[in-house]
Amino acid sequence: MEIKKTSEFSFEIKKAGKMNVPVVVYASENLLEGMKQDITLEQAKNVAMLPGIVKASFVMPDAHQGYGFSIGGVAGFDLEKGIVSPGGVGYDINCGVRVLATDIDVEDFLKKRKKIIKEIYEKIPSGVGEGHKEKISEEVLNEILINGVGWAIENGFGEKEDLERCEEYGKMGGANPKDVSQKALARGKPQVGTLGAGNHFLEIQKVDEILDEKTAKVFGIEKNKIVLMIHCGSRGLGHQVASDYIKLMEREYGFENLPDRELINAPIKSDLGKKYFSAMACAVNYAFCNRQMIMHQIREILKKHFPENKFNLVYDVAHNIAKIEEYFVDGKKRKLCIHRKGATRAFGPSRKELPKIYKKTGQPVILPGSMGTASYILVGTDKSDEISFGSTAHGAGRLMSRNKAISTLNGEKIKKQLEEKNILIEAGSVKGIAEEAPQVYKDIEEVAKVSDKLGIAKKVARLVPLAVIKG
Repeated sequence: MEIKKTSEFSFEIKKAGKMNVPVVVYASENLLEGMKQDITLEQAKNVAMLPGIVKASFVMPDAHQGYGFSIGGVAGFDLEKGIVSPGGVGYDINCGVRVLATDIDVEDFLKKRKKIIKEIYEKIPSGVGEGHKEKISEEVLNEILINGVGWAIENGFGEKEDLERCEEYGKMGGANPKDVSQKALARGKPQVGTLGAGNHFLEIQKVDEILDEKTAKVFGIEKNKIVLMIHCGSRGLGHQVASDYIKLMEREYGFENLPDRELINAPIKSDLGKKYFSAMACAVNYAFCNRQMIMHQIREILKKHFPENKFNLVYDVAHNIAKIEEYFVDGKKRKLCIHRKGATRAFGPSRKELPKIYKKTGQPVILPGSMGTASYILVGTDKSDEISFGSTAHGAGRLMSRNKAISTLNGEKIKKQLEEKNILIEAGSVKGIAEEAPQVYKDIEEVAKVSDKLGIAKKVARLVPLAVIKG
């Protein structure tokens, strides 16, 4: 496969064969080499063959092999001729991340760290399949699927200001619970306000460095203060929605003409395409509400220990989602179905979708590292609109599979190494620690640098972990 370097941090695979558009890769030489170790680029080429794709099949700096699309894949589809694909959204629909900023001094937090982490760990269910003992009713669940964060705020789980600090204002339109199966609903009832497992985490971090003072002030982030990062998604409900519609699409359309059966899809205009989009929106809203409920519980714990301090949500961003958005293509403004699979929206100041508080800066972009490494808060740019459909990386991106991590790394040793770096960890299993070890991920510094240098998201603050909770 011929890959041409087009600038310091961009590469292109030219349109050829059955490809409808080229592949554009945003990476450093080193990150690109990592992508060549699996089938990331092959997956990006396959996406370029899908009907109605516009402009390019984009690959973000943290990309690695996924299901259908690579994780870190972005593509836009024409609304008349295009498709919607569960493999372009992911099984964990609206897996995403939010940051709660505080004015708590690091030293004050460290005095109470063990107690606070223990309380959070006991309060927030985590782990594979874990949920609350008491299930919510189907009526309440349906309200969550339609209203997302709005339901949580109305029922006392947050503050009004939280709504405007969420992508889509915490609620994606077009969600009809009738398009969600009973099996998916049953999986969702006990899991609102729960963390899950895998790469999901709660992390209390120190603001280590401010790289853009003016923007950081708007975001409410101060050096040597505490922030809290929450990373999770739509749990079993979202996974079941993906499974259900993959089977329905296979039955309806088959996969004989696909470059990869994992790219099964439906025309956006078809009844099945519309139903998937509706069910996906339900899972998106469930995930927004899930993170809101978790944050509310944590905010209440922190308020108990620090009653005089301030706590504000910086932003909540989705990583696995398909949405209708407007972009200029060949000089004309067009509505497209943008698939972001393991990628973050990175809108600049010119986008009408942004809340008033971020109209002058652009939206906050959250780039988590791995436990033991730094994370970044960046800000979206208008340039991202031009060159990446308003998107950037969503994190460090895996280098090593879970199976390889478990077979080659020792969870106890990693826990000890983290404690030596003054990072406290609570996890459901030693195996889980090995799966998510820092060395399993790409270099977050390099991923952040590529985004920053390309101008698709600019660095605002560097965060370092003080305490981590894993499922």
